[in-house]
Amino acid sequence: MYRFLIIIEKANGNYSAYSPDLPGCVATGKTRAETERNMHAAVQMHIQGMIEDKIPIPENDTLAEYIAVAV
Repeated sequence: MYRFLIIIEKANGNYSAYSPDLPGCVATGKTRAETERNMHAAVQMHIQGMIEDKIPIPENDTLAEYIAVAV
C-alpha cells in the first residue's frame, strides 16, 4: 500500500487537488469530497501506470503542518 499527501485547494466555483510527490497527478471536483474521490482515483491510475511502465514509485518526501501566527 502506498500513501501520498494530497493538497486540495478551493478555486473559482470548484476544487482542485494535486500531490507534491506525484508530479502531473491532478484532479478537480465541484465539492471537496468529490475532489478527494477523484484524486484517489487519479493517484491509483498514476501509480498503476508507473508500475506498468516499470518506473520506480517515489518516496513520500512531502510533509504538511499548520502553524498559528498571532498578529
